[in-house]
Amino acid sequence: MQPGDLVRITRASIGVPKNTIGLVVKVRDTIVDEHDPRPFPIWHVQILDGPLRRYLTSDLRKLK
Repeated sequence: MQPGDLVRITRASIGVPKNTIGLVVKVRDTIVDEHDPRPFPIWHVQILDGPLRRYLTSDLRKLK
């Protein structure tokens, strides 16, 4: 996945139902645990007629 990709959100959240489609606008790598220094991406997704939301990779599926 990269910025510019269309994605389907696989986990429902407040205001965003499951299977909503959004556009990835940017990605940020974050390190959460000092014992496991591997970064994981946080994807910033723009929802149609909605806010910019942040998701983990496991919550998104890239559309072909």
